[in-house]
Amino acid sequence: MKIDYDAIVQASTRISAHINTTPVLTSSALDELTGAALFFKAEHLQKVGAFKARGAINAVLNLELSERVNGVATHSSGNHGAALARAAKIVGIPAYIVVPNNANEIKKAAILSYGGVVIECESTLEAREEMLAQVIDKHNAMPIPPYDHEDIIVGQGTAALELLRQVPSLTRFVIPVGGGGLLAGSSIAAMQTESIQVYGAEPAAADDAYRSFQSGIRVKSHTPDTIADGLRTTLGELNFEIIKDNVTDILLVTEEEITDAMKLLWTRLKQVVEPSAAVTLAAVIRYPELFNNERVGIVLTGGNIDPDNLPF
Repeated sequence: MKIDYDAIVQASTRISAHINTTPVLTSSALDELTGAALFFKAEHLQKVGAFKARGAINAVLNLELSERVNGVATHSSGNHGAALARAAKIVGIPAYIVVPNNANEIKKAAILSYGGVVIECESTLEAREEMLAQVIDKHNAMPIPPYDHEDIIVGQGTAALELLRQVPSLTRFVIPVGGGGLLAGSSIAAMQTESIQVYGAEPAAADDAYRSFQSGIRVKSHTPDTIADGLRTTLGELNFEIIKDNVTDILLVTEEEITDAMKLLWTRLKQVVEPSAAVTLAAVIRYPELFNNERVGIVLTGGNIDPDNLPF
């Protein structure tokens, strides 16, 4: 399929009955702190507690019946796995989810709650892919990658499309980047509005997207060490090609900055978000020259955090 604005519009219609239209939140205190007008797209209030619900249900609904019959499979640090398990449950098929053995326990519990089958493996990307190949071979399930997939990219882009419809005249987007599905999809949605500059936000301790963007050559493996567990994945191939053409820059933030931003979102915006969502506010605070006096759309990507394992 073609990954373009029209495909995102079509996906928005396709998935509308199965997702929440999430609200946009504002905070005068955070506006004053950053010198910008911030509009937070509350995807942590989405089904399964993350934007991943969009891409997963879009991908499953787009499968032919013959492709669904033996179920679906993926590897995931948590949110995509839960989203795919939910999407599979909606259409009545099994979902096999390979997760790293250091995955967030709350996220694993969510996968199980939607009827997904959890298969654990070592925490490297290579181990995930090897185990997933075994699962697909055993069950003849249809693979639905967590980010490097046309239907996933298009589905994730519906969050930005929705935000643009809710808040006119945005001049900046700030989107977390791990595998890059949300950033790629958001950048395509933003292309219809020439005034918007799209920035990716990434932990400096998981900077493969930044290094890929700077060099023009995709980093294919790295060893992330960040509290933002949803951003530990390696940038996808399809996603990188879109990102390098459409995104203005990738902005790095430290672990301390992520934690501080997360505290602000909890205490000022009164929203329970995970570290992966907080990288966006951290980037706006760290790079004021890019955002001062701008109207900034920020996607709060997820809220699935273990309350017994907070970074503060």
